[in-house]
Amino acid sequence: MNISATFLGYFALVLFPLFAAISYYLGKRKTSTPIVVAIIGGLLGIIPLFGLIFIAVLALKQDIETTA
Repeated sequence: MNISATFLGYFALVLFPLFAAISYYLGKRKTSTPIVVAIIGGLLGIIPLFGLIFIAVLALKQDIETTA
């Protein structure tokens, strides 16, 4: 079975922003540095298993206290 480089490129173009957006959304609630979390989540999203594990750990983390 051959997998073309074009397919892998499209796969990465879809997964990188998806995992980055989910990581940023969770990072706003759970960390004080959401941009760094979004970059790490996007890079780990290139390998979907690592991205899913990262998002699962981030989702299980407790929310930070916000002062209004």
